[in-house]
Amino acid sequence: MKLVKTRLAAMMFLEYFIWGAWYVTVGTWLGRTQHFTGAEIGLVAGTTAVGAIVSPFLAGWLADRFFATERVLMVLHLAGAVLLWLAARQTTFGPIYWLVLAYACVYMPTLALTNSLAFRQMKDPKIEFGPIRVLGTAGWIVAGLTVGGLKWEATAMPLKLAAGCSLALAVYALTLPHTPPLTTADADDNFQVRRIIPPEAVRLLKDKSFAVFVLASFLICIPLQFYYAFTNLFLNEIGIVNAAGKMTLGQMSELGCMLLIPWFFRRLGVKYMLIAGMSAWALRYALFAFGNAGAGMGMLYLGILLHGICYDFFFVTGQIYVDRKAPVAYRAAAQGMLTLITYGAGMFVGSYLSGWVVDRFATVAADGSAIHAWRPIWLISGGLSAAVLLLFWMMFKEKDPETGS
Repeated sequence: MKLVKTRLAAMMFLEYFIWGAWYVTVGTWLGRTQHFTGAEIGLVAGTTAVGAIVSPFLAGWLADRFFATERVLMVLHLAGAVLLWLAARQTTFGPIYWLVLAYACVYMPTLALTNSLAFRQMKDPKIEFGPIRVLGTAGWIVAGLTVGGLKWEATAMPLKLAAGCSLALAVYALTLPHTPPLTTADADDNFQVRRIIPPEAVRLLKDKSFAVFVLASFLICIPLQFYYAFTNLFLNEIGIVNAAGKMTLGQMSELGCMLLIPWFFRRLGVKYMLIAGMSAWALRYALFAFGNAGAGMGMLYLGILLHGICYDFFFVTGQIYVDRKAPVAYRAAAQGMLTLITYGAGMFVGSYLSGWVVDRFATVAADGSAIHAWRPIWLISGGLSAAVLLLFWMMFKEKDPETGS
């Protein structure tokens, strides 16, 4: 069992190294080198949201009913390697957008599939998942340190690095524990919406507390896209050296929080872990609004270090909550539903809103690049986060079976 956990941890390392290698700095490459507008940067960053909307249900349906999960992962990452490499060679918005969009449609399902594959190998995911998923965070850290240390932030090299790692994971996927479908495909099991979105997964929404969780997950991810699309550009623009490397401090804090998830679960329960995560997002944006590269550098560091609470207490807690609520045979599809709600619909709306807001507070310099008034940008995103936090606090009533709260 220990060897299996090690293999799953390596899978998580590669899975998140890929995403961390290109996604953090793509906005800086597009803004400072290609001189794309905020709206265009938001659209490219939002391709992951489109991918999360379009494809996870299909991949979950295939893994739940037809093909072993590790085989599906292999095919998706192989296709992703080719698409990322081609995208890195483009210089105009149209080709970059469509290639990255196609890549997102094959990468985003792998987030849910790696989770469901790992859960299938565990006896108690609530206790075992955190220490395995933490290697995904380590992969993101190594990617950020590599890109920042090599000064690749404003270049296309991060995409090429991610393409190489995607190829490596495609090969490695074939060595993962065999994870066959849990349900048997019928002879007439054709591609139908009702099979991609199983009624058993949709039926979860009849639970009032789960429906509130779904609504809050969608809404909180709208302001979250401000961070994912524009933080590296923000830090570079205000003069922070090796911004990608400094941003990995957030993932380092995530490592500690991930390992402490079982402890927090026993004491806080799902509701208050999710509340803590949403609160951290609102505080982070306030710190970014008033921090700077001089005397306010400590505020920026604190805002980055809050990422452990921001990410783990919201996303990872949500993944575990969904796994606990979903029927066993449909957990891959349920995880796909969560991916659609968070990385998909919420961040899709957020990609448009963040790009629109950033352009409202931009002036164009002589060299064609944009200079932004970042304080109102961060205050807007922080205010949105606080509003969602208040909504969830008031409406989520489910009692945790362990804490009673």
